[in-house]
Amino acid sequence: MRIHKSEAAFIVFQLLLLGAGAVTAWAINVLDNHITGPLTAVQLADEAMLQRLLYATAALIGASVIFGFLVIFPILHRQNREQGKLREMTRNLSQRSENLEHAALTDGLTGMQNRRYFDEALREYLEEFRRIDKPIGLMVLDLDHFKSVNDTHGHDVGDEVLRRVANCLKEFTRYHDIVARLGGEEFAVVAPNMEQASLVKLADRIRRAVAALTIESGNVRLKVTTSVGLAIWDRKETSESFYKRADKALYQAKREGRNRVCA
Repeated sequence: MRIHKSEAAFIVFQLLLLGAGAVTAWAINVLDNHITGPLTAVQLADEAMLQRLLYATAALIGASVIFGFLVIFPILHRQNREQGKLREMTRNLSQRSENLEHAALTDGLTGMQNRRYFDEALREYLEEFRRIDKPIGLMVLDLDHFKSVNDTHGHDVGDEVLRRVANCLKEFTRYHDIVARLGGEEFAVVAPNMEQASLVKLADRIRRAVAALTIESGNVRLKVTTSVGLAIWDRKETSESFYKRADKALYQAKREGRNRVCA
C-alpha cells in the first residue's frame, strides 16, 4: 500500500508521542524507586501531585495515540485516496481533451492535418510573416481522375492511394511546412520563406514522386498523377484570397492536361 507524505508525517508524529509516553513512564518508575526515607507531609503531597501529573500525562499521550490511529489516520488516508482519484480523473480528462483536440485537427485516414488546422495555421503564418516581411508559398494538389479509382477498384483502394500520396508529401516537405488533406483527393502545402522558383521546383519534385508511386492493394496495381496549383503570397491578401489564387492555378493545370504544375 502506498503511503502518502501526510500519512508518513502523521506516523512519525505518533511515534514521537509514543516516545514521550515511554519517557513519562520511565520518569514515573524512577520517581517510585527514589523515594527513600521519611518525608514531610508537604513533600508527600508534592510527590503525590507529581505522580498524578505524570500518570495524567501518560494517559493523555496514550489517548492521543489511540485517537490518532483510530480517527485521524483513517480521515487522512481517505482524503489522500480521494485526492489521488481526483488527480487521476484530472489527468484522464486532460488527456481526453488533448486527444479530442488532436482528432479535431487531424485527418483520420492519412494522419495529416485537416482543413480546420490548415485554415487556422495559414492565417497565423500570414500574420507572422507580414510582420517579418518574408515570403510564403502555397501549393494546392488534386489527384487526377481519382473518382475513377474509387469507381473501378473500390474505396479501400482509393484510401490506400490517399495514404501513399500523404506519405509522399510528408517525405518531400520540411518539418515547419504545413501539410494538410483538405478533403477528398485534395491536399495543400504551406511552404514559409520560399520564393516562386524554389516552390516550383519543390512542387515538380512532388508531382514526379507521386507519378512514380505504384499502389498495390490485393491484386490491384495502379499509378496516379496529381495536378498542382501554386501561389506566392503578395503580403497583402487574406488567407482566403491567397488560397483561391492557388486553387485557380490548380484548375488551370487541370485544363492544360493534368499531371502538371501551374503558378
